[in-house]
Formats: sequence, C-alpha cells, structure tokens
Amino acid sequence: MKKLVIATAFVAAASAASAGNMSDPIIEAPVIVEEAAGSSGGMAIPLLLLIAVAAAVAN
Repeated sequence: MKKLVIATAFVAAASAASAGNMSDPIIEAPVIVEEAAGSSGGMAIPLLLLIAVAAAVAN
C-alpha cells in the first residue's frame, strides 16, 4: 500500500511538472495618437484664392 501511495504521488508530481509550457505574457501595443490639423489651415488657401479673385474682379 505504501508503494502505491508513493507511486501515485510521483506520477501526480511528474504530470504537474510537465503539464505544458508557460505562455508568453500578453503585452498591449502602445497607442499612437496623431494630432489633427487645425481647422484654420484647411480654410486659408480657399480664403486667399477668394481674396485674389475678388481683387482681380475689382480692378
């Protein structure tokens, strides 16, 4: 009976030790935030074009 208990304990320890590899830790990717362009930058060129056309028509 003593040998059976020792053998069972040995098998349990061996199976727990070789249950599998530890997986790599989960690392979250860094969040990259791009800055949006200012709203005035998109309106500058059409506004300057409108001023140039108005100046040409006025002359």
